[in-house]
Amino acid sequence: MDPVSALREVAFWLERQHASTYRVQAYRNAADVVAGLSDIARLKHRRADDWTELTGVGPKTATVIREAFDGVPEYLQSVREEAEPIGRGGRELLEALKGDLHTHSDWSDGGSPIDEMQRTATTMIGHEYLALTDHSPRLTVANGLSAERLHTQLSVVAELNESAQGTRILTGIEVDILDDGSLDQDDGLLAELDIVVASVHSKLRDDRSTMTKRMLRAVENPNVDVLGHCTGRLVTGGRGQRPESTFDAEAVFTACRDYDTAVEINSRPERRDPPSRLIDLALDIGCLFSIDTDAHAPGQLDWLGFGCERAAERGVEPDVVINTWPMDDLLAWTRR
Repeated sequence: MDPVSALREVAFWLERQHASTYRVQAYRNAADVVAGLSDIARLKHRRADDWTELTGVGPKTATVIREAFDGVPEYLQSVREEAEPIGRGGRELLEALKGDLHTHSDWSDGGSPIDEMQRTATTMIGHEYLALTDHSPRLTVANGLSAERLHTQLSVVAELNESAQGTRILTGIEVDILDDGSLDQDDGLLAELDIVVASVHSKLRDDRSTMTKRMLRAVENPNVDVLGHCTGRLVTGGRGQRPESTFDAEAVFTACRDYDTAVEINSRPERRDPPSRLIDLALDIGCLFSIDTDAHAPGQLDWLGFGCERAAERGVEPDVVINTWPMDDLLAWTRR
């Protein structure tokens, strides 16, 4: 087995099961070190068995490297076997998904480069497409992208799509819904993107009327494709708990239906957004959905099962989930 692939797969499984960032990064850093070696250098270190002499390679990662040359490393096999299925109740829906429309890289507040996210989506998940939706500039705490940085990112994505095999990266953004319902990026630039997810990240305790007006203006914007984590709630996790925002859900979901804006079912365990009763309401109104991970790291790309299980419990069928559609159909829908 290629030692670089083995190290990266260990990092994936550890991240998927919420291991500490330090542990995950140790394997990912070691993979980068080995990937940077020439074939001759790899052979030299293999013969000398001095992998720990390399900066960034410790005893545990060295063992994975050493064993990979002869097959599947023991530790990799153990983390594979320990991995629990995610979302046991939504397997049919999960198998129908062709991509993920809400992910982040280290260009904003994600933990890994774009190519690492793409590589994982290809080798570990099997996605047809992956939308890169880093944050917009208003969210400075998340290193949101200015128009200039976003333009640069589009060039990087174009190069990756040209050179890489497998999952296609769709250009996108998670754009902030501002206080008045306008969007935190230039409309002309938003129109160039494949996928625009619009989310509220500020003043989440606005009164019901104010929040409804904000959200209505956003979902009616022709550039918006997906309404992200609509209540903003947090139900568990390191950031603590946060109550739902209050808004007229019937009015907002009706606008989503009428303006072809999908309602996101966010798969992050700490969000579980929307709540079940709001999934039911959106389904009754006739909304489309997007089941997304909101992944901030490669191992989180496998969290789709959480969202699929919740969607399946509420009776959401694959045909109303836009990321079950083939890429050409999806892009025809977002561009019309």
